[in-house]
Amino acid sequence: MTDYVLEAELREKTGKAETRRLRRAGKIPAVIYGGGKQDLPIVLNYNDTAKMMKDEHFFTSMLEVNVKGSRGKNTVLLKDSQWDPIYDTPKHLDFFRVSSSDTVHVEVPVVAINYEKCPGISEGGLLDIVRHTLEVTSRADAIPEHIEIDCSNLEIGDSVHIDDVTLPEGASIVHDVNFTVINLAAPKKAEPDAEAVEGAEAVEGAEEAGEEATESSEE
Repeated sequence: MTDYVLEAELREKTGKAETRRLRRAGKIPAVIYGGGKQDLPIVLNYNDTAKMMKDEHFFTSMLEVNVKGSRGKNTVLLKDSQWDPIYDTPKHLDFFRVSSSDTVHVEVPVVAINYEKCPGISEGGLLDIVRHTLEVTSRADAIPEHIEIDCSNLEIGDSVHIDDVTLPEGASIVHDVNFTVINLAAPKKAEPDAEAVEGAEAVEGAEEAGEEATESSEE
């Protein structure tokens, strides 16, 4: 069962010229592959798909793609997406066939919680999320929407490593190194204003010149 159902049509033609034509017509070219079946080039409605993609959970959920003119539904995960570098809009989507019981590896977002309560933030520390996503292994029907990390007790200089992270039931992260996920860094020292420094140096130089002139006159 999925919260996301996409309606698609078979793509009869492929190639750069055809994909450009489809995008101009308000469509998104895509492909369904894997599962021991033949690749299925499809096309999706841009507005309907882009609306679903605004939901973060879309990227870590099982999806259902109904393709007009083909038999049966396609249960898939979004494995890759290409984006327009200027307009930040989806240009092409790759879907991988899965079943509920399949074990999958998915990049899941990291979410820092309770950081506004931590002592280090009160002292001016800066929260640095080193890993914004983590590669999680789980069943396809139990992929966590995100990984929450409680930052309420962090002091300046503290770090959260992967071994400190509590994962949702059924999820795991394979790792050889106990890498850092979050740091609470010391506040950056303010850089002196260049013009202010130059002004101070000019004043100091004038004062020194004045003192030298006074000494000369006294002699």
